[in-house]
Amino acid sequence: MLNKQRNKTTVEIYGQQYVIMGTEDPSHIQHVASLVDDKMREINSKNPSLDINKLAVLTAVNAVNDYLKMKDQLERLQAELQKVKD
Repeated sequence: MLNKQRNKTTVEIYGQQYVIMGTEDPSHIQHVASLVDDKMREINSKNPSLDINKLAVLTAVNAVNDYLKMKDQLERLQAELQKVKD
């Protein structure tokens, strides 16, 4: 098994700094953090009375919801492609 180099990347999300360790490229980690920050700010603009914990949970719920929708769409497309191949 190949050992990928672990990167340590400092990001800022919603005014807080976080150090993220992972094998992803630091620019990818920065991009993900930027998307999380954008989503938190979007949700906050629609409901500014949310405390940071509720805002973070709603952001996570939105992200997982988007992920599941895309996963379902991918599975449908893969099934359609398989039908065409068969």
